[in-house]
Parts: sequence; C-alpha cells; structure tokens
Amino acid sequence: MKLHLLATVAISTLAAWPAAAQPAPPAPNALDTLGAMHQTGSTADWPEVPQTGQKADQVKQNLTKIKLPPGFHISLYALVPDARHIAVGPQGVATFVGTRKSKVWVVTDRSRGGVGDEVKEFAPTLPKKIPNGVCFSKDGFLYIAEQNRVLEYAAAEFFYESADVVAGAVVPEGELIPKSEESYNHTARVCRVGPDNKLYIQLGQPYNVPAKDKFDLYRKVGMGGIIRMDRDGKNREVYAVGLRNPVGMDFSPKDKSLWTNDNQVDGMGDEQPPGEMDHITAPGQDFGFPWYGGGHTRTVEYKNDTPPANVVFPEVEQAAHAADLGLIFYTGSMFPKKYQGAIFSTQHGSWNRTTPVGARLLVTYVKEDGHVAGKSEPFAEGWNDNGYYLGRPVDVAQLPDGSLLVSDDLVGALYRIWYDGK
Repeated sequence: MKLHLLATVAISTLAAWPAAAQPAPPAPNALDTLGAMHQTGSTADWPEVPQTGQKADQVKQNLTKIKLPPGFHISLYALVPDARHIAVGPQGVATFVGTRKSKVWVVTDRSRGGVGDEVKEFAPTLPKKIPNGVCFSKDGFLYIAEQNRVLEYAAAEFFYESADVVAGAVVPEGELIPKSEESYNHTARVCRVGPDNKLYIQLGQPYNVPAKDKFDLYRKVGMGGIIRMDRDGKNREVYAVGLRNPVGMDFSPKDKSLWTNDNQVDGMGDEQPPGEMDHITAPGQDFGFPWYGGGHTRTVEYKNDTPPANVVFPEVEQAAHAADLGLIFYTGSMFPKKYQGAIFSTQHGSWNRTTPVGARLLVTYVKEDGHVAGKSEPFAEGWNDNGYYLGRPVDVAQLPDGSLLVSDDLVGALYRIWYDGK
C-alpha cells in the first residue's frame, strides 16, 4: 500500500487512532513498523527542550547587538539545538527544524504569542542520519532529506504529538547518492516541493574540487547539482549541474523559476572566488563548476580545460567565503512594500579567511524583468563581532503572519524578525 493511501486512511480515522494502533510483533526496522501503521513499542525518554534559564537570557542579550532597518525587531523564538533548515507547516500548527546530526525538532507556539514555547524531537523512534533538509508540500506532507535517504511523513503537523509517526521511503537508504560517495563533507541536503509538485533536492559533492575521474559519475547522479523527482521518488532526473555545494533554494512566486545559493572553492585567497546566487531558468543548465571556482574565477585543477560554452554565470556575486546558505522569496504583507517579492538569504560566516565575513541576513531586490536590482544588501547583522561569532545564521523561513524565522546552529536557536514601524 502506498504511503499516500496509508495517510488517507490514517487521517480519515484520526479519532480511532489510539485504539487501532496496537503494538506489533518486532519488525526488521522502525521504518517498516511505522510504514505498516504499527507502534514501535519504544519507551525512550522524550523530553522537551527547556526554553528558560541562563542560556535563553544570554541569547536575548546577544540579540540586542543585531542591527536591523528602522521599524524592524528581532527576538528569540525558541532554543533549538543545532538548528539548521526550517519547514513551517502549511497549517501554521508547528515548525520543523533539521540538523546535521541525528534529530529533527518540532517547535510549537501554543500560546500564539510569537514565541515557540514547546520544542521537542520529531519522530524520535525512527533513527535519522544528517536530517538537514526539511520541506512541506502544500497538502501537508513533510519530506526530510537525509545524507543518503529521503523520507515522507504524512500529516506531520498533526501526528507529531506521538513519538511514532507514520513514515515511508521516497528514496531508500543508500540510493540518493552512491554509497561509495558518502562523506562527512558537504552532506547537508536541502529540499523543496516545486510549483510542478515535484521534489527538488540539492546534492553537494564532497570535495573542494573533485578529481577528474569523478566527473562522469557526479554528473550522472546529480552530485554537485540539483535533482528532481516525483513525490513518490519516480522519474528522477538531474535538473541543474555545475554547482559545487548548493545549500538553500526557493522558487520565484512570479515566474516559478528556481534560485539557489552555492558555496564556492576554498583555498584561493581571502577575496576570491565569490559566492554565488544562481538563477535557474530551465532544466539542464550548467553553472560552471569545476571549471570555475565561483563567478568567473577559474580553478587551478581545471585551468587548462576548456569549459562548456553554455555556462550560466551567477545572478549575484557574493562576498568570498561567506558561506551563503538559506534563501527564500518574501511573500508576506507585514514588511514594507519594498521588501515584498525580495529575496532574503543567510550567510553562515567564513572559516577560510583571515578576517571572517558573513554571519548575517541579506536582502536582494528583484526587478520586474526577473533580474536582480544591484548587489545583495545587509538586512540583519551583528553576529560577527569583529571576527568572534555570536551566532551563525543558517536558514530563513516565513511564518504565516509575515514575520521571518532565522536559524542559528552555533547558538542552537530560532530568531523571529518582525516589523511594526516603531
């Protein structure tokens, strides 16, 4: 039975769920058990993350150093350990936060006061491996892109109160990338469900610049690029190539084209190569890596090789080594008109630079013709305190009221940015 059908049955019999879900005999693994709509029988501890105390007080104090345009404010939304990419539930019930470790967190604003007052692990009975990428379909299915697997959770916003949550494999373990290419590096996947109702996944390749004998394999499977597939995992295809380590993407609400950030080659000096914000306007486009390390800067390893004639260069060149990650188009109405339709993106902050840059939230304005209006501009900054990081922003997402959430994996927190004009 397909997971979508299972989900339909589960949702239609929600009232009977506790009585119907009886403990089952041991299954080969937790995923099989949950997919068969049975309980795992786990009695594992399932605590909430404390939201008060010395750490919360210190984070709030640090936020007083963040500079924003007039009329904007920032506050601590929730303490969320190792917080990475964010998926706000389409019903506005809960927000899901991935990590580069083994947990996904679910954050609930039960008081509806603009604060996440409950934070606990999502689906703790199902082991996960680098579940960084979280994304929702409009009809309420949660997808989690792990290091080498993609799972689908039906009605996650409503079943997350249980430690057991129905799940099914969109891409089974070991089939997202070849097992031989699994690495500790560049394994934080990001996913989006596109306007075409397909699932898009960013696949970084693990090297600074890969050896030439990896080229054909990586192009074939989409490593160093973006793949897409049907939501059941069928009809997989490579959507974009020539991206070194893409982390963060969103679709334009105007023309449905895909925009992505890409992290560029290290070890080339403080000021080169630039980071990239790329605009994908058609399937199959090539954005130049590994011939180019970022922008028009050629890599040492491929300097004697002729690059393709059809390379698409960045829509925006960003500061070198700032680690551009999360990216969204702002579709809310809370912010002033100049920000509506603009791109908000994060810079995690540099490591490969004598003077660190980044650790901030940027805004990029998009013109009517679909191109950007100049360079990206700082919107929220101050986490980089003269080279000492008070925080490292990872992702940005929009809440139903039009405010923004920003994740920080150094501090382990979500911040909320809102506007009242005061």
